[in-house]
Amino acid sequence: GIELNGYQPADEPPQIPTYGAVMAKSSLLPTFVAVCLSSFRLMPMVVALVPEMKTASTRKRTLYMLSHFVAVTSWVMAFDRFPKVPREYRTSFFAGVLCVLVGSNMLLAVIVYEVADDLPPLVSAAMIFITPLYFTFSLWSSARDRSAHFAMVAGFALTPLFHALLPKIDILGAGVIGGLLAYFAARAARSKVSA
Repeated sequence: GIELNGYQPADEPPQIPTYGAVMAKSSLLPTFVAVCLSSFRLMPMVVALVPEMKTASTRKRTLYMLSHFVAVTSWVMAFDRFPKVPREYRTSFFAGVLCVLVGSNMLLAVIVYEVADDLPPLVSAAMIFITPLYFTFSLWSSARDRSAHFAMVAGFALTPLFHALLPKIDILGAGVIGGLLAYFAARAARSKVSA
């Protein structure tokens, strides 16, 4: 990884081109484009979430502003809670969630930065697993039907096979094939019920 004055940044996709550009002394425009492209993966979440907040009176600039804060945590929380929130209050609800998430994240980043060097190696190693475990449990608990659970289980089961066959795209391949298996299984189940 890249080190800046002894600090090793997290391997978040937008951070990698940012730190790479800083180390290469790149200009602002290519850095901006690289960060935008690395964040493009969040676009499907924005496309799915924004219509859930939109009403006839919702201002576009409000939706544009809120869409910049879509990440896995805010997306999962929104889709989990939106059915219980009246549509006209969803932008306010989402903005409140974002304030809590961004504020607590900033505070925790400062605390962890200050204490990171003093943590025992075992604790530092264990912290690596917090993000994937959090995403897994969040996505599992927010799934709206069994096909999402099936897709996750299939993806996990296929990962060792794809790691042996295609190690550079193992997670992507297992996820795509697991998702397709879940889609076709759910489609077959629906057609069986309607027949």
